[in-house]
Amino acid sequence: MARSRSSSTTFRYINPAYYLKRPKRLALLFIVFVFATFFFWDRQTLVRDHQEEISKLNHEVTQLRNLLEDLKNGRVMPDKKMKSSGKGGHAAKNMDSPDNILDAQRREKVKDAMLHAWSSYEKYAWGHDELQPQSKNGVDSFGGLGATLIDSLDTLYIMGLDEQFQRAREWVANSLDFNKNYDASVFETTIRVVGGLLSTYDLSGDKLFLDKAQDIADRLLPAWNTESGIPYNIINLAHGNPHNPGWTGGDSILADSGTEQLEFIALSQRTGDPKYQQKVENVILELNKTFPDDGLLPIYINPHKGTTSYSTITFGAMGDSFYEYLLKVWIQGNRTAAVSHYRKMWETSMKGLLSLVRRTTPSSFAYICEKMGSSLNDKMDELACFAPGMLALGSSGYSPNEAQKFLSLAEELAWTCYNFYQSTPTKLAGENYFFNAGQDMSVGTSWNILRPETVESLFYLWRLTGNKTYQEWGWNIFQAFEKNSRIESGYVGLKDVNTGVKDNMMQSFFLAETFKYLYLLFSPSSVISLDEWVFNTEAHPIKIVTRNDRAMNSGGSGGRQESDRQSRTRKEGRFRINH
Repeated sequence: MARSRSSSTTFRYINPAYYLKRPKRLALLFIVFVFATFFFWDRQTLVRDHQEEISKLNHEVTQLRNLLEDLKNGRVMPDKKMKSSGKGGHAAKNMDSPDNILDAQRREKVKDAMLHAWSSYEKYAWGHDELQPQSKNGVDSFGGLGATLIDSLDTLYIMGLDEQFQRAREWVANSLDFNKNYDASVFETTIRVVGGLLSTYDLSGDKLFLDKAQDIADRLLPAWNTESGIPYNIINLAHGNPHNPGWTGGDSILADSGTEQLEFIALSQRTGDPKYQQKVENVILELNKTFPDDGLLPIYINPHKGTTSYSTITFGAMGDSFYEYLLKVWIQGNRTAAVSHYRKMWETSMKGLLSLVRRTTPSSFAYICEKMGSSLNDKMDELACFAPGMLALGSSGYSPNEAQKFLSLAEELAWTCYNFYQSTPTKLAGENYFFNAGQDMSVGTSWNILRPETVESLFYLWRLTGNKTYQEWGWNIFQAFEKNSRIESGYVGLKDVNTGVKDNMMQSFFLAETFKYLYLLFSPSSVISLDEWVFNTEAHPIKIVTRNDRAMNSGGSGGRQESDRQSRTRKEGRFRINH
């Protein structure tokens, strides 16, 4: 009975009729139900928020690990990175923005392309100067100095391709030999080999690369032993016999003679030996003695007298990088009084450049003419497409009004250069273009050998203006290379941009310049910051060091220069490439 009575008593508390007869207990039950519901809902919300917070923290940890990895590999400057990540989750939020995700995806595509090119070189042409992808063999276009390998060192380093970089370093350490009975181009050897080795030293701190750079530079130095100090452009690496190519009539070439300053000044700064800097700066002092009012020099110079010969004035082949280095040596020296004469000469030359600018009909594309005597030739090389980037880079040294004028011109010229690509069926640019009234532009020499100049200018304009249009243009050019130039065994140029017929050469500057500028076009501005680095004409970044000429000229020790370096942290002669 007791058990039956207990069950009955328990049952009545769950019988709705029990509460309908007792309103107070019903109200109490309702209150208990409401509180229980709120308690349960609150706990669920807390759990969900907690899970979301854990997810965010995990994501931030992943991002920080990536940042630390980049920092460890030298791909991001420490001070810049700390600034970007100094507000907790804000940095991660910025990195997750749609634009940055797209940039990261595109950057990875460029890195994959570089890896394809490099792997093909490793497989078929290891140690040779360049790869011929169609026939799958290597050729020694530069005397067997491993031009593609040395040109690619800093690109591999910046992209974080560490295993590939280490294999290349081992080759430099064990197999690179400059004692070759070969008549080398002083210009090409300087910008590719000396520049590539110095850049890799600045990035990695590995003295192997500095020692190798000094070795090859010492072999080039006799080229400057002329009455005027204007160098001969060819020298035998084993015997040191300098001369000029026969087809110049004994003259030296402007760009060949005025595009060694960045590399040799840097070498003096890093070694403490002033001889390299003195040789190349004497060239500028000699040219400055008779520098014309418009700052435009013909492409041929007499190495005995130091005078110019009657010849073409151009910002394309054989003229281009002379003007580029006038600006960049000023930047390399950190814009001090010691390098102010470079800036003055450059500004004079930019007045001359303005006199060569014309615009097409009907679309008003701006272009840079060539000049012979008093006659203008309505022709522009793709090589001259470095000029928009140069103008943008140099614009900041002007007054605000002048700066805007030159920046606007840079943007106009970049639009023209981009249309060099867009105007062809393959969307790749020809070697040069002609401009006739009512026709805008037409391809002259129709090959494309994977040149970087337009992408280079897009990189500078993106960095200096933040305008994403330049990224889009660069991406379109990259896709055109992928569609037309990529094959199973590397990348090739085109014999004709109208038909798409392929050649059989993967130029070393495609890995040194084109891929590097594309990669940096989609990288944060802290990666090889323009405040800390200056690019030579082969896209090798060299650390900016404030000029201290008094210490250098007195033969100061390399230790002082090295301490300064650590604390602070256009192409001319490629017109003769065989196809």
